[in-house]
Amino acid sequence: MVLIRINYNLLRMASISIHQSPIHLFSNSTHFLHRLSISSSSAATCLSASSSSFSTVCSPDKRISRYENTKAVLKGMTYTEFEKWVSSHGYRPGQALMLWKCLYGDNIWAHSVEDLEGLNKDFKKMLSKQAEFTVLKMKDILTATDGTRKILFTLEDGLVIETVVIPNEKGRTTVCVSSQVGCAMNCQFCFTGRMGLKRNLSAAEIVEQAVFARRLLTSEVGSIANVVFMGMGEPLQNIDNVIKAVDIMVHDQGLHISPRKITVSTSGLVPQLKRFLRESNCALAVSLNATTDVARNWIMPINRKYNLSLLLETLREELKSKHKYKVLFEYVLLAGVNDSIEDAKRLIDLVQGIPCKINLITFNPHSGSKFKPTSDEKMIEFRNILAEGGCVVLLRPSRGDDQMAACGQLGNPGEIQAPLLRVPAQFQAALEAAL
Repeated sequence: MVLIRINYNLLRMASISIHQSPIHLFSNSTHFLHRLSISSSSAATCLSASSSSFSTVCSPDKRISRYENTKAVLKGMTYTEFEKWVSSHGYRPGQALMLWKCLYGDNIWAHSVEDLEGLNKDFKKMLSKQAEFTVLKMKDILTATDGTRKILFTLEDGLVIETVVIPNEKGRTTVCVSSQVGCAMNCQFCFTGRMGLKRNLSAAEIVEQAVFARRLLTSEVGSIANVVFMGMGEPLQNIDNVIKAVDIMVHDQGLHISPRKITVSTSGLVPQLKRFLRESNCALAVSLNATTDVARNWIMPINRKYNLSLLLETLREELKSKHKYKVLFEYVLLAGVNDSIEDAKRLIDLVQGIPCKINLITFNPHSGSKFKPTSDEKMIEFRNILAEGGCVVLLRPSRGDDQMAACGQLGNPGEIQAPLLRVPAQFQAALEAAL
């Protein structure tokens, strides 16, 4: 009876937190906003009961299984957890470090026991029985005309995520990782948002995207030293696993990625944003994309819960205690919606007192979209107004758009999609003109 009760609670928690269908996620705006207040960490709570031969396990680092011999997922552990796990099987910390380097460093990026170098036979034999090396299966690699690669990965449950590798002529190649399957935010200009949220990714599923990118493409594109959490999903809705994945990525004996070269993006979940700024030294990018609540309520429904004033005031307060730290504001320019001279002037006022850079992004079209990209001339005009107002501003060129690998183009919504929201009256004429 105990086992039955635990399984029921586990299923109930999963349906509340991460596994509801898009129909339920977006059936009405009140329910949608209520869901955002539910901590994503509840889905990672470990509920277990065991007898001599049977157990149920729910953990971000272990597969859900009925059997006691569940294998530990190595890439889901921080180094401290990793070392303890190795020690629990009777091996010295030195062996743990050698294994860690085989997984993440020394240009090995091991995917199986056969890839391991320098470890004793008994240790490798134990690993073959007790450890899982990979949680992703590569499905395909698509190459855009500009050299951008989009990697499709199949997860253990059959769902698919996408990871993008963006080469840079100066050697600063970036991997753009996903943090969720789909996304619950329903931003109206984002293709991923059409999917709704399927589930969070585990720390291992996040980390392995970076490991796979290095293993597959380092020889072609050079060192991959930059990571951006700008793929599928809202990273801060999966904050526990994102912070854990980052901890694994920055370890100096592993992937050894500098915290300054890891950027986590958010649509503006204020409580999680506070936690991230207090617990992480990585860079933060905030998708702003509008200068009024009317516009942002429409194109980014999260604004109905955490509006511009609350979001920006939170950043002002939190950044006071972070020395030489600048937030990156991302601003996707949508023709006739948020690209006017008045918008540029309001944006200057909005970011006053916040140490920041502003990244202007071209809208990348996708099927079913109502929006059109702002012209190059108008983007330059918008940038110049911001620069004259004292802002540090950058223009981000579109990369990989011919393979649906550019910003806002990832994912496959399928037949059941999140709803398109009603266009506010003041934008209807402009939107029709853009179309």
